[in-house]
Amino acid sequence: MDDLKGMIVRGSLARLCGQAANFFLRLGVIAALARLLDPKDFGLVAMTTVVTGVFQLLTTAGLSSATVQKDTITDEQISTLFWVNLLVGMVLALLCAATAPSLVEFYHEPRLFGLTVVSGAGFFLNALAVQHSALLQRQLRYTTLTIIELLSQVVSFAAGVGMAFGGLGYWAILGMTLVSTVVYAVCVWMATGWIPGPPRRAAGLRGMLSFGGTVTLNSLVVYVAYNFEKLLLGRYWGADALGIYERGYRLVNLQTAELNAAIGGVAFSGLSRLQSDPFRLKSYFLKGYSLVLSMTLPVTVFCAVFADDIVGVVLGPKWGDAAVIFRLLTPTILIFGIINPLAWLLYASGLQVRSLKIALVIAPLVISGYLIGLSYGPTGVACAYSAAMILWLIPHILWCLHGTLISPRDLLLAAGRPLVAGTAAAAVALGVKLCLGESESHFWRLLIGGGTIAVIYPWMLLFFMGQKAFYVDLFKELKISVSMTTREGRAG
Repeated sequence: MDDLKGMIVRGSLARLCGQAANFFLRLGVIAALARLLDPKDFGLVAMTTVVTGVFQLLTTAGLSSATVQKDTITDEQISTLFWVNLLVGMVLALLCAATAPSLVEFYHEPRLFGLTVVSGAGFFLNALAVQHSALLQRQLRYTTLTIIELLSQVVSFAAGVGMAFGGLGYWAILGMTLVSTVVYAVCVWMATGWIPGPPRRAAGLRGMLSFGGTVTLNSLVVYVAYNFEKLLLGRYWGADALGIYERGYRLVNLQTAELNAAIGGVAFSGLSRLQSDPFRLKSYFLKGYSLVLSMTLPVTVFCAVFADDIVGVVLGPKWGDAAVIFRLLTPTILIFGIINPLAWLLYASGLQVRSLKIALVIAPLVISGYLIGLSYGPTGVACAYSAAMILWLIPHILWCLHGTLISPRDLLLAAGRPLVAGTAAAAVALGVKLCLGESESHFWRLLIGGGTIAVIYPWMLLFFMGQKAFYVDLFKELKISVSMTTREGRAG
């Protein structure tokens, strides 16, 4: 097994373990804050993040992806990119403060002024860490990155819950974000040991800036498409309605975000190293794609069948309305599990312009759905969002794969077995839920239902669908990779 393969396997293991821990940490803080804060607190912060989230995307200017994607890169280039990121962060902090009065006027909510101004500090702090984080990704040092992310999350969660206990309300949510950014920035600087030099006009920099600009524009369009409904709900339905929607949305997005964070960075870094070897790139991508879907499907089934119970246990009894939002949005867990890996393929293959064109089509489609559902409130918007994404799924896949080495048939073969296993698990889980009825508490229904899925799905996938050999080989590769790392550590 070559060194790259070993690094990818080790990185994937580190990310999966780290994101699993991160998932439960996030779930814990969501549960804690849901009981300490009111829907209006989450709604107020969501009102600001509709705008500050756009600025957050611009902080990196896509230059972290440019650093990771480029075959060879010099210290001068990275240093210049660092100063570009820092300048962008400073400008965004000032712009954020400048937009505060407009937000107050738009939402008729004076409390947004202070929230928006203080949020601006995060852009400067985040800019300090962009290139250092990209260097760790480029070197496939995902174990280090995972430890840093977990540390920053633990510290920030402790700070956020402490502030909520102290009665600081919505400031606890913002404070948690800022603390996480500070801890992360300090740790990546210490881990890399890299000190940026002065900015210089380096060769090849124009191409990297162009790549970064395209990636940023793509992310910006996607962000607007997937967050415009929050602006509409906040403006026309108020902070309480937006808070209910945001918690349901956040619970759904948590599944997708953690899985994408666990594998996406490693996949992009690894595939970028295989640009000159398209056949290996195809093999690695399809294996990774099958793995992502295999992990996405049981989560989708669990959330779809036991939506009321999940919200009841995680958020508590006062968030019953969020269960409807959560259930309506669960199809997007599977949809993003299907389409997110295609973005890794496009970026690693240098097809970022196509990704941007796709985003420019998605945005008006999804926003049109929001406008149609808006008159029905949060539930109408959630239903319209899921419907739009379902309608777009097949065209998205075909457009992404057009002209690449991977055909729709290849993708279907990689996805087919997990999909069949997931369908069988869903049928059994639904039967279990009907048998349980209302006789058990939310917690016990989750425990019994989750246990059923945990047994049926792997059995179907590994034995009935014949995926056992695939995972046995993966386990062997992982075992060899870990033993190599152990020997290298002892030799060092």
